[in-house]
Amino acid sequence: MTDETLPNNPPNTDETNDNSSQGKSAVEETQPTEERTHHKRRRPRRTGGGQANVKATTEVTNSDLANTAQSEVVSIENEIADEAALSEGGIKAVGNQRIIGFMNIDKPMAIISGVMVLIAIVAIMVNGLNLGLDFTGGISADVVYEQPVKQTEVVQSLVDNGFNDPVVQYLGTERELLVRLPPQETNAEGLSESLEKALEVKNNVVHVESINIIGGQVGNEVYLNSLMAMGLALLCMLIYVAIRFQFKLSVGAVAALFHDAIVTLGVFAIFGFPFDLTVLAAVLALIGYSLNDTIVVYDRIRENFRRVRGLTPKKVVDLSLTETLRRTIMTSMTVILVVGAMMILGGDGLYWFSITLFIGLIAGTYSSVYIASAIPLMMGMSRDDFIVTVKPEFAEEVVTFEDKNAPIYDHDEV
Repeated sequence: MTDETLPNNPPNTDETNDNSSQGKSAVEETQPTEERTHHKRRRPRRTGGGQANVKATTEVTNSDLANTAQSEVVSIENEIADEAALSEGGIKAVGNQRIIGFMNIDKPMAIISGVMVLIAIVAIMVNGLNLGLDFTGGISADVVYEQPVKQTEVVQSLVDNGFNDPVVQYLGTERELLVRLPPQETNAEGLSESLEKALEVKNNVVHVESINIIGGQVGNEVYLNSLMAMGLALLCMLIYVAIRFQFKLSVGAVAALFHDAIVTLGVFAIFGFPFDLTVLAAVLALIGYSLNDTIVVYDRIRENFRRVRGLTPKKVVDLSLTETLRRTIMTSMTVILVVGAMMILGGDGLYWFSITLFIGLIAGTYSSVYIASAIPLMMGMSRDDFIVTVKPEFAEEVVTFEDKNAPIYDHDEV
């Protein structure tokens, strides 16, 4: 039995080693690919080509950022423009609306205006104004009649008694009158007696209540104060329009007011019409009326610059003048009717006042179109003057930082 028993053979170490190595290989093959590639490092390239690529990429990025910032500024400006349009009632479509080309003849009209102003200035300097008693001095008397009396009867009675160039005005009723005469050589006492005798009208009793003698020095002071009042009025108008609208518009408005006043005074100097405080009051009233008409046109110009798209500044002004033309004609005709009534029915006291307004209304209507609106266009008025724009220095900046010490990798390597 013992001879047939097989011996216990020891294990073969070579075969064991081969089996263990094969087992390890099998384990390694079962591991995921990510773990094998995880330990592989991507080293930076030191050739310098990557740095150049980064610089080029940085320049492209900066240019893109600049374009983006510029587009943002444009979008902000468009939003502001739309907000300005909404504040005026929304964007307005012109469509097939008829636009009268007022500004197509702005240069010829500017030449005509310059010639008229030049002629008026020369007439004032050469002929001078026919100053009334308010500026030259004279006699002023308050007269009361027992019965109503006509102005023509009183004037004729004064002329027949040697008082030339009298001015007679009613003071509320047809019984109370204001009589003004040029300077007289007689003293106050003798003047009172002679004047009361000269004012006698048939079947009517007269009483001279007071006599005032105005010296020439006082008249000169009144004349200078009147000129200062006109200059101050023009200055105030300039400041008002500059604050209310825009400085270019204020220059046009003041030029139009100056044109109206000078042309009116030039007509008085050429024809020798009397110039007194009544005429001065009419000139000041004319300045206010002309400015009101100009403000209406300016308000429509500002509105259309904010609301209308796709029109040149010249067309926008033509559109504004066309839209306000009906209002201008109706207002001017209404005022002219009133002035005509005062001229015919107002008597001597309102005659030269109404003449001044009549001349000024024609000049003011013309100047509101071809002076007040044309001068701002010559100064470069545009849509940018009526909306708030974002200046480049206040635009939002995009800042980028570049880390030159950062490792540069080749993204083509795996």
